[in-house]
Amino acid sequence: MGPTFIKLGQLLSTRADLLPPVYLEALSRLRDDVEPMERGVAEKVIEEELGVRITHAFGSFEPDPIGSASLGQVHRATLRDGRPVAVKVQRPGIRRRALEDMEVIAELAEFVDNHSERASRLGFGSMVEQFRASLVGELDYRREAANLEVLGDALAEYDRIVVPRPVDDYTTSRVLTMDYVDGRSVDSLTPLGRTELDSEDLADQLLGAYLHQVLVHGFFHADPHPGNVLLTRDGRLALIDLGMVARLSPEIQDQLSRLLLAISSGDSSAAADALERLGDRLDDYDPEALRTRVADLLLRYGRATVGELSAGRSLVELAMAASSCGLRPGAELTMLAKSLLNLDEVARTLDPGVRIDEIIESHAAAVMRHRMAEKVRPAKVMRSALDAAAFAEQLPNRLNKVLESLAEGRVNLRLEGLDEGSVIRGAQKLANRVTAGVMIAAFVISAALFSSAPHASTLWGYPLLTIVFLGLAILTAVWVAVGMLRRDLPERRSGRR
Repeated sequence: MGPTFIKLGQLLSTRADLLPPVYLEALSRLRDDVEPMERGVAEKVIEEELGVRITHAFGSFEPDPIGSASLGQVHRATLRDGRPVAVKVQRPGIRRRALEDMEVIAELAEFVDNHSERASRLGFGSMVEQFRASLVGELDYRREAANLEVLGDALAEYDRIVVPRPVDDYTTSRVLTMDYVDGRSVDSLTPLGRTELDSEDLADQLLGAYLHQVLVHGFFHADPHPGNVLLTRDGRLALIDLGMVARLSPEIQDQLSRLLLAISSGDSSAAADALERLGDRLDDYDPEALRTRVADLLLRYGRATVGELSAGRSLVELAMAASSCGLRPGAELTMLAKSLLNLDEVARTLDPGVRIDEIIESHAAAVMRHRMAEKVRPAKVMRSALDAAAFAEQLPNRLNKVLESLAEGRVNLRLEGLDEGSVIRGAQKLANRVTAGVMIAAFVISAALFSSAPHASTLWGYPLLTIVFLGLAILTAVWVAVGMLRRDLPERRSGRR
């Protein structure tokens, strides 16, 4: 059916809310291995893109590709200085064909959304837009080069993980030149060959590196199937083909952290809360049903090894449980589930006995330290300080507007199924305490001003008016505290009864 539909099948492998696990696993193994281009075509594309003859750009160039896919193929070469490289060349006309196919797919999605209520709830149109963005990214090799740089920097501390670096001067939107990795696919590893490796450490570093990508950097390789993870001659793992990546906001990272830790510790309540924040609530969302389903799933998982139950499968089943309870899983969750499905295959090949929960727990502390270090970077601290300063500057004006509205009776409340009297009393208490807070602030400011006044009367070595205003501030604060203890706590106790 062509490259676009192969890529669509790969995207569908991320939609746990649409397809059952057996289809997701089959689609996650979808490879786009096709016949190579005719001889001479790749060389012509390279010369057009780089603006120089092949013999002048490279010391050597092998005409037969070492890998061929639907969007392009890879050739082995060396630069003029002898550096071995891999050159990825895009097929001529593939961009136009892919965009034409996208128009057909978008029309089909629109038709289904307009004629099926269930399809509309599942969001076929939004899925197509996600697919379009992913495909356009894969068609621009400069983005993949940038992805290689970002991932290489992110995983620099992992000595058993290799990410090839791009060669910028030899890279365009249709040609990507990068370090050549001498290795073989992990799925070619035999049980006998596994005995020659420190496979347990390799699996630990691979899974730890993915946690680091997802939870610290918010940027991860979204297509780590066995063909994209190579075992190098020196016993390391190389991550290649970064056309498909995912980026996560800090809020999504927080919720994914909570979800993964909840799964590893068997905390069903925390897992349900994280799922709720990661999804979109539909009209028929049933939170109690979700909590029941999540509790049942986590009880069944227990302390399973990757050989018994994969991490990707657990996320897929949780996403499906959320969908069945009226909670549409977020794209980030389904993309991570798809990535872990592929990653589980690699981990199972390296070490079938590796425990996902133990790896998550062992790396959790390091991940949290990295996250905290990110939060206290000078740039983030300065931005937070500026936000706080802007809030403090605008606070008096906003408080004045609230107090004026309350005084003039211009506050309108729309209440359904609530006790209006208790809400009004709560608003009055809030207004009183805001007023008291403003008074305390005014007293403190006045005390500070009079403390520097010349020739002022003193008491115990301090200006008299400073002591008076500080006393008023303390008395007002005590009055507010006593009011809270006498009124709020009894009301709360009576409300519980």
